[in-house]
Amino acid sequence: MDLIGRAVGLFAVTNVDDLVVLALFFAQGRGRPGTARVVAVGQYLGFLLILGIAAAAAFGATLLPEDFLPYLGLLPLALGVHAAVQAWRHRRDRDEAESPSGNGPRIWQVAAVTFANGGDNIGAYVPVFATAGVGGMSGYAVVFLVLVAVWIAAGRYLAGRPAVARVLARWGNVLLPVVLIALGLLILIEGGR
Repeated sequence: MDLIGRAVGLFAVTNVDDLVVLALFFAQGRGRPGTARVVAVGQYLGFLLILGIAAAAAFGATLLPEDFLPYLGLLPLALGVHAAVQAWRHRRDRDEAESPSGNGPRIWQVAAVTFANGGDNIGAYVPVFATAGVGGMSGYAVVFLVLVAVWIAAGRYLAGRPAVARVLARWGNVLLPVVLIALGLLILIEGGR
């Protein structure tokens, strides 16, 4: 039971910023069939990659050198710039923003942002996994994977709240690029310490 509490705390602390990103992805795909599946699959793919690298590193097989981790910030930065360019190009297309015919999130986009945003999580997970042993690491992984579903549901819930939905519908095309660019810059800057 103690492991579950530690795992919940570690996950919550290292992934709180994902709630905003998930809500933005859900808002971007609002009204489009399959958005929940796309976001969920992308989130799980990105998080499984984070867990895999953290587990491998905990076993001593470091796949990514520590100096490389800050460069993961380039993924959300590039996606944010791309989203900003698209928002700028379609700034007068109010009909596109209100109809489901526009582009929603893609699985690879969600996975890339999840992975890049979680690059710093690897540094937090490795020492915990290394000291927990195989059984403890498995316990952490199970709790984390259950909590990913909770995070996805919470992001969808936030995007569906009327007040939040109005803000995201009006400003989501601006907020998503800003959040992604800020996230990318934060990863680049914080990782360089």
